[in-house]
Amino acid sequence: MISTKKLFIGAALAVMAVMLFEWNHSGNRHANTSGLTAQAIAAESPPQVSPVKARARDFYAPNSEDLGPNEMRLIACGTGMPTARPKQAASCWLLELGNGDKFIFDIGTGSAERIAALQIPYNFLDKLFLSHLHTDHFGDLDALFVGGALMGRQKPLRVWGPSGDTPERGTKYALDHLYKALTWDLDGRKGITDPRGYVPFEVTEFDYKGVNQIVYEENGVTIRSIPAIHALDGPVSFILEWNGFKFVFGGDTYPNKWYAEYAKNADLAIHESFISVPTLIEKFKFTPQGALSVGTQVHTSPEAFGKMMSIVKPRMAVAYHFFNDFDTAPDITQRIRSTYDGPLSLATDYMVWNITKETVRVRMAAVDEDVWPPQPSEKPQVPDPKLRIPPSQVILDGKYDMKEVDQPTYDKINEEYGLSEKQD
Repeated sequence: MISTKKLFIGAALAVMAVMLFEWNHSGNRHANTSGLTAQAIAAESPPQVSPVKARARDFYAPNSEDLGPNEMRLIACGTGMPTARPKQAASCWLLELGNGDKFIFDIGTGSAERIAALQIPYNFLDKLFLSHLHTDHFGDLDALFVGGALMGRQKPLRVWGPSGDTPERGTKYALDHLYKALTWDLDGRKGITDPRGYVPFEVTEFDYKGVNQIVYEENGVTIRSIPAIHALDGPVSFILEWNGFKFVFGGDTYPNKWYAEYAKNADLAIHESFISVPTLIEKFKFTPQGALSVGTQVHTSPEAFGKMMSIVKPRMAVAYHFFNDFDTAPDITQRIRSTYDGPLSLATDYMVWNITKETVRVRMAAVDEDVWPPQPSEKPQVPDPKLRIPPSQVILDGKYDMKEVDQPTYDKINEEYGLSEKQD
């Protein structure tokens, strides 16, 4: 039988050993802890909160944070369905890099409003990459083009997109005809606003069948394309690499061998995870046959999304292309988790990811619904009134004479800015 004295000595030695270990490792105390232990240590000395100084916040406020030289920021500007709704616009993603470059991937219906809410000068938003030509992926291109030029984009809008299996199904054909469709709009702005942003799109159309082909290479940024499987021939996915980071945007696609190979070990990988078949039947009123076809063949089911992510193993997997609601998110999550147990974000509009070598931070942006366009990055050009196309005399004859009420405004502006403008 062990004596009480021996037990006491043994316990004392154990306590001393623990104390010595803690003392030797105190310099790395926080670095060598994680989870609940780290939280407990942090609770020992909570940060001092000032009643007057800014406090830490867990949301992103546009135009309020610097982007580090070795950092990427992704903002979801559209995550929903072809039928846009107030909560979710159609597909659109803004990727900002620490070198100053900004790239828009898709510009689906309703997404231009989200881009405007981010308060980024439009001169910085001149690079757009289209995954394919469904309207829920390029339906707000006209709004970005015209609205951006009106509010400060003083250069051409550059657009990269895939060819089709016929010329009529390619990006260049679509954008050439979109520009023609805007003839009345653009002619009506001649001689009234800065004209530099209204020039035709600069379109780079590339072969949709190319595998890991370079479609963009500037300023240390390389963007490649791979084929995607969706609807017809033509859709693609994009892989962006910069400064040791890899970002993958799948667009719309069925799981495929190209994504499985070239998206591996991405820092952030976006792939569609469509509404589940039962939800398509219940909420979209699809027939069972239609729900099975659309939900598992034309698009990617949540279970198949999870399987793909278990193959590519990204630092962060991002699921999108579904209505993200209180009653659909649990169903989507459960289905994804049946095949994937890694890091996961169920995307919704204004979700933000900050990616560094150490962390991937996920939060929401808080935007101002009353936002005005940001200040242009360059001084606007004075329009040439000689370029203006006036209405016909038949229409002009219908004008009321309002010179008397408008003249005080002319007088004030002319005096304030040293001008001599006159009314028509």
